[in-house]
Amino acid sequence: MRRDNIYTEEEFPSPLAELWQNFKQSPIVMVGFSCFAFLILFSIFSPIISPYSPIENNLDHILLPPAWHDDGNVSFLLGTDNLGRDMLSRIIHGTSLTFGLSFVVVILSMIIGVIIGSLSALTRGIKSSFLNHFLDVILSIPSLLLAIVIVAILGPGLNNTLWAIVMVLIPQFVHITRNAVVQEFKKDYVLASKLDGASSIRILHYSIFPNITEKIISQATLAQSAAILDIATLGFLGLGAPIPMPEWGAMLANGIDLFYIAPWTVYLPGLAILFAIIATNLVGEGMKHALKMQREN
Repeated sequence: MRRDNIYTEEEFPSPLAELWQNFKQSPIVMVGFSCFAFLILFSIFSPIISPYSPIENNLDHILLPPAWHDDGNVSFLLGTDNLGRDMLSRIIHGTSLTFGLSFVVVILSMIIGVIIGSLSALTRGIKSSFLNHFLDVILSIPSLLLAIVIVAILGPGLNNTLWAIVMVLIPQFVHITRNAVVQEFKKDYVLASKLDGASSIRILHYSIFPNITEKIISQATLAQSAAILDIATLGFLGLGAPIPMPEWGAMLANGIDLFYIAPWTVYLPGLAILFAIIATNLVGEGMKHALKMQREN
């Protein structure tokens, strides 16, 4: 005979599920997350999604306006540039070069910076003082200027641009991680772990890192926005991706002389850069707020 369950069973979500519930509470954040996921899909599947090759010239359709213009052609939805290349295909392929590579750059610099910052927080004396002054000098230089100097030393090119941005972003993660770890080491729960005999590495992994994740993610969001701008700026200056590649900054530089006769060659890649930065900042703020709520609960 079937017996009814008279007890109410309370279910507790996993930490990841709780994080997602806190994250999706804001509609604006979810819009930004949808746009962020949209950009990631474009970065991965750009060769499949784009209707044409991004470097294929079509001399019969030079400077064709977007399809909603009276002289536009629906075959080229966003028009063409001065060599007849499809703007939609170039924007889609540029997503992987500007947005996708910025994602990789930030992850790499974050891993290196967090490791160095965590270990440097455990040092004392001359080493700690030297690192503090060195970071102060590096962080006093604008990141874009420092990236231009490094690219000028290494030579122009997309690979050198990415390595330059990685080297520029690493001190930022070292600084934020070191300060956060030093502050956490002064708190009572760390002292309790030390009295229990836990090593410094174990305290970092199990006690401190969960409490500084919010700061690291916030810094990663700012770093990715800066990385997008740096990649685009160096491409615009001719120090980044070479001209045939559909990088958004290089597309801006290619269309700047045509602004008055073909403005879509300028405002389309500019809007793409703005769209990527806004989506990245919305996701970062939403993640920061969700982690803060999870820690408070």
